[in-house]
Amino acid sequence: MKFFVTPLAACLLSMPMHAGATAHKIEPIHVVTSELPPLVMEGRPASPAGALYDMVDEIARRTGTPLIIEFVPWKRALFVSGTRARTAVFPLTRNPEREGQYRWLVRLYHEHFVFIARAGGRFDTRHPARSKQRKVAILRGSAMMKDLQARGYKHIVEAATVAESVRYLTSGMVDAVFGDEAIMRAMLKGHPESGFAFSGPINSTTTWLGGSLDFGPAEEARLQKAMRDMVADGSYAAILKKYQLSQ
Repeated sequence: MKFFVTPLAACLLSMPMHAGATAHKIEPIHVVTSELPPLVMEGRPASPAGALYDMVDEIARRTGTPLIIEFVPWKRALFVSGTRARTAVFPLTRNPEREGQYRWLVRLYHEHFVFIARAGGRFDTRHPARSKQRKVAILRGSAMMKDLQARGYKHIVEAATVAESVRYLTSGMVDAVFGDEAIMRAMLKGHPESGFAFSGPINSTTTWLGGSLDFGPAEEARLQKAMRDMVADGSYAAILKKYQLSQ
């Protein structure tokens, strides 16, 4: 588990009080997330932190909102954001089951989910419907779990992290992984590209910065305006380009 205090948060939280001033504690937003390169990475500040991390950080900077970002396994991120006040989580897929559990603060990105398998292996990525009896790994807590089940895949193996799901695949514990294409390609760097096969897009979803229900409409509006401004001035596109992502 790692905590990162954004530069803005560090500045605000360390500002000295002037003599005679009334003490005022600036309450940061706690944000939980997981290692999901190239969208979110724990390397900050020594290396790039990921496209969605940069987006959330820039939104915070533009709105003057201090953030404390915590990296935990994804299943725990969902639990913490659903039980702790003034807590947000990203990247969160919006679906009917989650609709009333979060305040949907900012739309961040559009993900494309695919199957990944060993080239020439037992899972047919060209015709995935023919491989419904094969073992498929997925990130524990993923909103795509029910989608896989609805499509008839019965042998689903949950992994605590995306890296763990890749280890399941490379070790032969599963026949395929179901995940976001950009994340999976990033996680497979270092492995021979010819050793893996990708299906076409199976499902696409919009991912969000979701917050606990105690966030108010005024704060939501400020955060969303910051994102609109980022899109309008080209900052959003620049972040995607930095990480070689398209929208």
